Amino acid sequence: MIKCVILDDELLAISYLKLLCEQIDDVEVVKAFNDPKIFLNEIDSIDCNLCVLDIEMPGMTGLQVAELISDSKKIIFTTAYKEYAAEAFDLNVVDYVRKPIKKERLIQAFEKAKEQISTSQKKAFIEWNTNIGKTVILAEQIAYIKTSEIDSRDKDIILNDGTMIVLKNLNFKNLLEMLPAKDFAQVNKKEIISISSIKVFTTNEIITTLPEGDHFLKLQIGEAYKSSLMELFGK
Repeated sequence: MIKCVILDDELLAISYLKLLCEQIDDVEVVKAFNDPKIFLNEIDSIDCNLCVLDIEMPGMTGLQVAELISDSKKIIFTTAYKEYAAEAFDLNVVDYVRKPIKKERLIQAFEKAKEQISTSQKKAFIEWNTNIGKTVILAEQIAYIKTSEIDSRDKDIILNDGTMIVLKNLNFKNLLEMLPAKDFAQVNKKEIISISSIKVFTTNEIITTLPEGDHFLKLQIGEAYKSSLMELFGK
């Protein structure tokens, strides 16, 4: 299912694009914007996997917007001008659709997006050797990972619902290579946290969203990991 957000400074163009999308199976327009700044303020809180961006807009171009969101969203560019094509594909976008947009051409672009989104989702499923045998876990369900207290060669995975699964004989280096880099951070020699499980952080400590008795689990940040963590958080 494609959940898309539209950004175009022309309201007529937005209405026309929404009309086309309504005629295409498995495509839902979640929201539409005609102001790039408002779009950027809200996009991280919107449940979508694709953004359809007009390139030529006053104040901020679609290319500039794409540079800020291309790591987290798939992008289709729309424009009346052909001279932007090279720049658009330099950003590794899904497709570049010339205006006036035709339904058949838009369907082609959405099909490309579906393939890329499907591939990304498949990569997020990881098969692990665990205490219950070969187990496939969706990376986004992992909240926290720590070195097992029983055998340091093993790692305890805590899922979002509190379930614990033991990874057998896997070191942190190989473990991190298997996880989506933008979604996880090593905190110290023995712990990895999902970014989505972080409640508050300082230069020395992370307070997670994971309950621990009457409080939330706290993690101490190791000296060797401070700079990479601050970089990840944009500090």
